[in-house]
Amino acid sequence: MSNQPHDPSGEFPSQDSRARGGPHRGPGGAGGGEPLPAPRYGQFLPGGGPSADGPSRGGGTGFPGSWASDAAAHSPAPPLPGRGMQGVRRRTGWPVTWTVIGICVLVWAAQWVTRLVTPYDLSTILGYAPALTDTQPWRMLTSGFVHAMPSPVHLLLNMYTLYLFGRMLEPLLGGWRFAVLFLLSVLGGSVGVLLLGDPWVLVIGASGGIFGLFGAMFVFMRHFRNSVTSILVLIGINLVFGFLVGGIAWQAHVGGLVMGALTGLLMLPGLRGHR
Repeated sequence: MSNQPHDPSGEFPSQDSRARGGPHRGPGGAGGGEPLPAPRYGQFLPGGGPSADGPSRGGGTGFPGSWASDAAAHSPAPPLPGRGMQGVRRRTGWPVTWTVIGICVLVWAAQWVTRLVTPYDLSTILGYAPALTDTQPWRMLTSGFVHAMPSPVHLLLNMYTLYLFGRMLEPLLGGWRFAVLFLLSVLGGSVGVLLLGDPWVLVIGASGGIFGLFGAMFVFMRHFRNSVTSILVLIGINLVFGFLVGGIAWQAHVGGLVMGALTGLLMLPGLRGHR
């Protein structure tokens, strides 16, 4: 069994030994057959740029094992909606929020199982790097459901924030609109990485989608004439955190935030009658 990560288009090339300061080692395998661990919270693995070995044998684009986690600081106390937003709630429960949380938890469990019993790493299969956009564009979406290992901090921060904002926004929008908002925000985060990020850095995490919820919340609070100070402070803290702390894909934060705000604006006509 290969000690390199599986890629649908072929195998990833080994990294240049000079970039690693040692023997050749692929992004998902080590010289002794052990899988290379996925990044810890906020960690970059060294290496970047095209591999010295050239493109993968299967015709796909290979890349070294550089990483960025798109985790955010995520304040534990997001702003609560004012009377205007509370007045438009027309459903109870948040099944889409729980479904997304469940998928992310199951994927993280699958990452552990895969890591323990195979030489592969799901992070390298599902994560997104701009260099793979043409050949594997589905990674722009799947990367939002993968989180860093082995520490659960990245997963827990994202899921807790998703829960806090999902229980406010999903009853307001309804299930399918909330699902569209989150998924478009994940894609928007990947577009931000595509436009502003390193082509050879693999990005994982749901923070692009969560920043999209931040952006939509700002739009809705402005629409219902609630104070936006708290949400602006929350957005500002998380954006600054992403710029100052290494290993965090601030590009995904910016892209998700912009896409979430735009999507929220497009959804406003369906909310005006419930003001």
